[in-house]
Amino acid sequence: MAGNVLDFEKPIADLESKISEMKKYEDNLDIKEEISRLEEKVFKLKQNIYNDLTRWQRVQLARHPERPYTLDYIFMMTKDFVELHGDRLYRDDKAIVGGFATLDEYKVMIIGQQKGRDTKSNLYRNFGMANPEGYRKALRLMKLAEKFNKPIITLIDTPGAYPGLEAEQNGQAEAIARNLFEMSLLKVPVIVVIIGEGASGGALGIGVGDRILMLENTWYSVISPESCSSILWRSWEYKEQAAEALKLTAKDLLEFRLIDRIVPEPLGGAHKDHKTTAETLKQVLKEELAGLVKLKSDKLVQSRLEKFSRMGVYEE
Repeated sequence: MAGNVLDFEKPIADLESKISEMKKYEDNLDIKEEISRLEEKVFKLKQNIYNDLTRWQRVQLARHPERPYTLDYIFMMTKDFVELHGDRLYRDDKAIVGGFATLDEYKVMIIGQQKGRDTKSNLYRNFGMANPEGYRKALRLMKLAEKFNKPIITLIDTPGAYPGLEAEQNGQAEAIARNLFEMSLLKVPVIVVIIGEGASGGALGIGVGDRILMLENTWYSVISPESCSSILWRSWEYKEQAAEALKLTAKDLLEFRLIDRIVPEPLGGAHKDHKTTAETLKQVLKEELAGLVKLKSDKLVQSRLEKFSRMGVYEE
């Protein structure tokens, strides 16, 4: 859709539009050679643009409205998905979805934040921002997976935990803190994947795992570039500089050893080819599960605690 073309993608979109127009007359005119030449030009342009993206441009790709969301990945990667609802305390939070599913030979518990595609569904999903009951639902499902000795996969895509007054009154901070504590001690394998935005405690609330993966065009940070800009410069105008300073991309976090692996996306981003992205992620998840399921529970917990204890340690 033209409205969803990012600024840096416009030269590509213009050429692709020209090619589409030319293909309408391909049978009547001898323009196959020109079309082929333009297609080669588009491919090279894509390589030049997407292989040299700024951090802010990757943030924009992570937020692309046509990017696959949690339920898209669940239905493309798994079968027999049975969604489970409610935190058994207050209500069902539609911003977090989860349930048992079959990932080829693995029976897993898969949980993630879910955004909407339009105004109505975004309101229904609260724009992917979970309330305390969402994190408590996620923890309930994780404990259920532990009870039946099933691996856990979490898919992170949120602009942050919901910051409303009611959420704070209902114990937002406690719910996230409880998840951090309980997830660190789970006796089954936990794989965390950032599939879009990974913002603040909202992401970390389902982000403690044995393996932390990031799709190529995603971001993971304690704060969004816009919020960082508004704090440091009292304006959102400096969000690009903030993104550079935060070093929030997959490549940055792999260098800092905060994540374990980058999952490649198709040229142009996950929104260009949902199926290929899901197939790639599925294969990576199976590779990671193959190693993790062989480990004993005490070894899993010990390694997980050591993994997170090493983060942020430095020497002067």
